[in-house]
Amino acid sequence: MLVTGPGRLEKKSMYRSMFRSKIHRATVTGADLHYEGSVTIDADLLEAADILPNQEVEIWNVTNGERFSTYALRGQPGSGVICINGAAAHKASTGDLVIIATFSWMSDEQARVWQPLVVFVDEHNRIADSRSEQAGQAELDQVVWQ
Repeated sequence: MLVTGPGRLEKKSMYRSMFRSKIHRATVTGADLHYEGSVTIDADLLEAADILPNQEVEIWNVTNGERFSTYALRGQPGSGVICINGAAAHKASTGDLVIIATFSWMSDEQARVWQPLVVFVDEHNRIADSRSEQAGQAELDQVVWQ
């Protein structure tokens, strides 16, 4: 970006890191401290969320609030596996709910029309729905302060 005057910006070859896809509220099926690292994810979920093996992923543990990055490994299709491996196994336990997200760099023009892919799963990590997510309080006319 270039500054063109007081408080004004001109877009020029700007790239943004944008939310690309996520697997929403998957259940951790295992935590293997003695594996080398990564997260093993059911191949069907990888495909549905457009995540490649060895791609960086962010993992947000809904159960305990931990957040960490690692990379994805392909698990058996249809197995429902979500296994946190290596040192990250200290940050998740079997049964925890996690969100597995990816981000991607794109031009400002691409970013303004981009729609991320969200894969919702059931309690057995089977695909329940793929759609856009709803923003919290998106339908409020105004926030009520207490």
